[in-house]
Amino acid sequence: MKKVVFAFLFLFSSFPIFSQGILGGRVTGNFQMDFQASRQDSVIGAEKINEKVLMNAFTNILYTNGDFTMGMRFEAYLNPILGFDKQYKGAGLAYRFASYKKDFLEITAGNYYEQFGNGLIFRSYEERNLGLDNAMDGLRIVARPFEGVAIKGIIGKQRYYWEDIWASDDFGLVRGLDAEISLNSLIKKMNNSPLQLILGGSFVSVYNKQDDRFVIDPISGDSYKMNMPENIGSAAARVAISYKAFNLNAEYAKKGEDPNAVNGYIFRKGEAAYITAGYSVKGFGVNVAAKRIDNMSFKSRRSETGNMLNVNYLPALTAQHTYSLFAMYPYATQVNGEMGIQADIMYKIKKKTFLGGKYGMDLKLNYSRATSLDKNMVNKNPAGNYEGTLGYESSFFKMGDELYFEEINFEVNKKLSNNYKLLLMYSYQTFNPIAIGHYGEEFVYANVFAADLTQKIGKRNSLRYELQLLFTEQNYGSWALGNWLQATMEFNLKGNFFASATDQWNYGNKVGEKVHYYNFSIGYTIGTTRIQLSYGKQREGIICIGGVCRMVPASNGLFATITSSF
Repeated sequence: MKKVVFAFLFLFSSFPIFSQGILGGRVTGNFQMDFQASRQDSVIGAEKINEKVLMNAFTNILYTNGDFTMGMRFEAYLNPILGFDKQYKGAGLAYRFASYKKDFLEITAGNYYEQFGNGLIFRSYEERNLGLDNAMDGLRIVARPFEGVAIKGIIGKQRYYWEDIWASDDFGLVRGLDAEISLNSLIKKMNNSPLQLILGGSFVSVYNKQDDRFVIDPISGDSYKMNMPENIGSAAARVAISYKAFNLNAEYAKKGEDPNAVNGYIFRKGEAAYITAGYSVKGFGVNVAAKRIDNMSFKSRRSETGNMLNVNYLPALTAQHTYSLFAMYPYATQVNGEMGIQADIMYKIKKKTFLGGKYGMDLKLNYSRATSLDKNMVNKNPAGNYEGTLGYESSFFKMGDELYFEEINFEVNKKLSNNYKLLLMYSYQTFNPIAIGHYGEEFVYANVFAADLTQKIGKRNSLRYELQLLFTEQNYGSWALGNWLQATMEFNLKGNFFASATDQWNYGNKVGEKVHYYNFSIGYTIGTTRIQLSYGKQREGIICIGGVCRMVPASNGLFATITSSF
């Protein structure tokens, strides 16, 4: 059966003519295949790959005919590339759905992604670079009975690698309802008002079959059975307000008693608050954000501790850097408790001024900070720990004493001439290794610099020169050792071809060898198809996207990617 399915998918992806129409509808899709070959390298810690070549691949096929849509995604991990969970090993249909719109209703059966508000109590999504996919399998209904009113209902279970989630009670059933009202669309008198107001609310419940869990008194030997809840409910309310140049978005969520492996099986209720505010006019903008997360791990299986089966999403209030040395010390959201703030200020210096010069100049300042909660531990159990108790008390507005992460960074973008554009960036970071599970290790303090110069050659060609420097007195782990330097040169030809060379060097390493992590890449694009080849060394490290992280092991070898769409 799998061979038949694979042949069907290959047929559609190989002949774009099919996308012109089948049975009055239209077929579209995309394809990606990643290959990795790595040899053993004891200097950087790259292990031998027994399979010689690893591969991740997927093909999406989407058929649309009027109000009817159906689609599927075939995935293959043979075997998973380095850094992906080995439980992905295998191939098959990982995603399939059918959806139909009629009048004010939209009904989806099968797999789907959805989000309520900011995701504090529910977000189903895929982040392929992290190997994260918590797609729902079940039913989703969206109703829009009136203009400005949207009601969503969902029920189903979440994907867990290739497991048959419906064959076991081990995977919880997720049910949810969300409603959102735009008062400006609903009330005619407010249609043209500069004040825009949107209200929303959500409720999500997860059913987990009760399992037996006991607390043992080490002295008497007495056994105490926990009264584990089978239904964990959560609710959230949100508001979005905008008035001319101002905007405000706020959401508060509350979760019922949810003893699980992440929070140490305590019975304290969870809560989360998230607020952003901004002001923007031509040439100037300010955005500020704050959040409080308290015991908000919410999974559809209470024993799960990894990135899978997350029912909700807790965003990180830290800058998401694209330059590699700036992301050397990444921050992961602390689901058991954190308070965070972030502020961005953007200013454009006008053209033909003393500082702006002929072309003007863009400035950006960013500050972020994340700390622990103020916690007072209470009610130890007979075994001397907090399992089965309320765990702790915490004041809502009071920060804890422990700093997790702090950063201030400054960015300058300046067009120097018709052919040259320069970006300069500086960051000072304070990183607590506890943020990624490394307890008791010393703080890291780092100064990071970047200069990125783009030279335009003719109408469609360019050269890019990049230099990054990281200075720190600390040697952290095996993947962040002392001072670093990185240099890159990249050539782009008519938007179709590129070639680049990079060298990342830990010249300040005080405890081991000073290694050059070189990498050479070429890529070619024709139509909607792109092929890229890279060869070199990849240091061990952590990738974080939106506050969710995964470890990437060291590698030394070839990496190839093919992407196409039709």
